[in-house]
Amino acid sequence: MNTVYTPQLEKAVSLLREMIRRPSFSHEEGATADLLEGWLRDNGVANVKRLHNNVYAVTPGYDSSRPTLMLNSHLDTVRPARGYTRDPFGAEVENGCVYGLGSNDAGASVVSLATTFLALRHDTTLPVNLLLALTAAEEVMGEFGMRAFLPHLETEGLTPDMVIVGEPTGMQPAVAERGLVVLDAEVIGKSGHAARNEGINAIYRAIEDIERLRHFEAPDCSAVLGPIKVNVTMIDAGTQHNVVPDVCRYVVDVRTTDAYTNAETVELLREAVRWSVLTPRSTRIQASVIDETHPLVRAAVEQGRNTFISPTTSDMALMHGIPSLKIGPGMSQRSHTADEFVRLDEIEEALRLYPAIIRNIIL
Repeated sequence: MNTVYTPQLEKAVSLLREMIRRPSFSHEEGATADLLEGWLRDNGVANVKRLHNNVYAVTPGYDSSRPTLMLNSHLDTVRPARGYTRDPFGAEVENGCVYGLGSNDAGASVVSLATTFLALRHDTTLPVNLLLALTAAEEVMGEFGMRAFLPHLETEGLTPDMVIVGEPTGMQPAVAERGLVVLDAEVIGKSGHAARNEGINAIYRAIEDIERLRHFEAPDCSAVLGPIKVNVTMIDAGTQHNVVPDVCRYVVDVRTTDAYTNAETVELLREAVRWSVLTPRSTRIQASVIDETHPLVRAAVEQGRNTFISPTTSDMALMHGIPSLKIGPGMSQRSHTADEFVRLDEIEEALRLYPAIIRNIIL
């Protein structure tokens, strides 16, 4: 690997290793938030602010007449997967790679965006204001992460006009990701003795509705994400072999699109079934699509990047109505795996590409 060791790269890698050494599970990001807050202050960012474990700052000379670009990535990690052969918090550097929990998802994006913010914060020729937002609870979309952070920004008059979301994409721009609704379904029948074929079998009613869901097609189809995807993934019914079950419960995994809001999708599915009561666990995780003509997308494509549709979900799902582009160092398939790592040359690439994209936004 022909990695060019610049002071910027050294600074970013050093910060990443310090992050890895601090466990930062969702809702437990305090030590990492302290680290990032202190690191920004130590590097001359005087206006660093904090909401819960969300750390943020804006560029000096913030001009409300210019659009604001939020540079966002998350501080939290999942817990270590089984099968680690290295210390998940060891932050080892070996063969051009940094190993450790959160190195790829999404520590490399955090340090690359933070270092980019430092490099550009005094550049008065930028087409946008920069808002650095290093947020919490992304892995669980918790109430003290982006769900609290965006409303807080509104109270400060800092609602972003566009967002770069740092996630491991191989520095290719993800222009869309599906939303998610999990439905708990309940079907009521009437119990009876199986030998006499009495009662109303709730399983048979559920089967009828499951077939309806299996073949569900919404009237409208997303031009980018295609059709809504519906899968029944769990089912539970019955108490013993000789009793006709009076209740059947099942779970439906729904991958939503921008053709409908999640609430609208739930109503369409309710209309499609006959016997089932469908109750969403949440409708927060919305589909996200940014138009390929958006200045952020054009700026990324001009750097030789190829757009794609992401198979994974991120905090983009909570940024309703804000054009968001997911792009960052590392590879998605390494996330949440044992012996997670990110390559140094991937961080180096991010440190080159992020500023180039930002400087080439044409409004």
